[in-house]
Amino acid sequence: MTAVAVKDDIYWVGAVDWNVRDFHGYSTDRGTTYNAYLVKDQKVALFDTVKHNFKSELIHNIHQILDPTSIDYLIVNHVEMDHSGSLPEMVELVKPEKIFCSANGKRALLSHFHREDWPLEVVKTGDEISLGSRTVQFIETKMLHWPDSMFSYLKEDRLLISSDAFGQHLATSERFDDQLALDELMGHAAKYYANILLVFSPLVQKLLAEVTAMGLDLEMIAPDHGPIWRTHPDRIIAAYDRWSRQEARAKAVVVYDTMWHSTEKMANAVSTGLAREGMDVRLMSARLCHRSDILTEILDAKAVILGSATLNNNIMPRMADIITYTKGLRPKGKVGAAFGSYGWSGEAVKHLNAALADIGIEQVHDGVRIKNVPDHGAYQQCIDLGMAVGRAAREALAKA
Repeated sequence: MTAVAVKDDIYWVGAVDWNVRDFHGYSTDRGTTYNAYLVKDQKVALFDTVKHNFKSELIHNIHQILDPTSIDYLIVNHVEMDHSGSLPEMVELVKPEKIFCSANGKRALLSHFHREDWPLEVVKTGDEISLGSRTVQFIETKMLHWPDSMFSYLKEDRLLISSDAFGQHLATSERFDDQLALDELMGHAAKYYANILLVFSPLVQKLLAEVTAMGLDLEMIAPDHGPIWRTHPDRIIAAYDRWSRQEARAKAVVVYDTMWHSTEKMANAVSTGLAREGMDVRLMSARLCHRSDILTEILDAKAVILGSATLNNNIMPRMADIITYTKGLRPKGKVGAAFGSYGWSGEAVKHLNAALADIGIEQVHDGVRIKNVPDHGAYQQCIDLGMAVGRAAREALAKA
């Protein structure tokens, strides 16, 4: 890749990772980018770095603009290693006057790199520094998604460098939102939100209110992953408001794993019942669908139904994986139920009902247990379950 002008004397100098396929449990089947931004002024500032094995790309891109040793300030918006992994090499090369970070950022940098000799300077929300003709204002964004996270706002350019907010895991040769299909871009942004930021939704709401109160004029948003929002920043802000409110629609996600296809047959019948009640249905096999794609579909769904065959008096392992992952992300305001087949003991539905409670999904049906292969009567029980959940979901949406 090459350096790309974002605005006058502001450049993207990051790296594109075409090959990464997993990001702590999140499937990145389209890769990602590690965005870093260089600002030329009386003081030259570099905002974030890149993952360690991409440091040569970062240095090469900076060289296209200026001698890296002329950089005065390093600004660390986020200490996670995909953004700070090459920081030690950059500090050695640049020998910056100052490294700006949050208070939690300083603690994290010291515990990661153990360099008491670095010129760390702590900033907090509202603090400003001058680069000459430009002013950088800092906004702490604790737990979005690490304790150290913060934004940097270039006031005169109306540009928000937003760290891990408003991004997407998407490797592309294009650097801006208007160079890509907007629906595709929003889909990747939804997946990013569902799998990284969903658990922090109350904090996202608080942050959006804070940004509104500060009166920031946002012409452009430059995240640390994915394309830069230069044409549609309003779309991603509105989406974050909607997602963080966990607004749902008449949509149901049926997640299941099967042993000899009996539970799969039940899942299809449950889906039929949901569709009869006007629900938009996503039928997702735990064997074929990645956990992060399932969570993306759950993001705007009102109903979540879990199904599993019984294995060793318990549920199938892939369902346990998905349940643990979903529980950690804490989706709110969902209704659901459970179903499953069994050969001789049949504990799966009991465990799935407990899982619904642990996740925080309101159980609106006792569940359906079918021994061995479902017959006509069993199919009808499953259809009835789907219809009951569909009705409950639509009633809840009508009251919202």
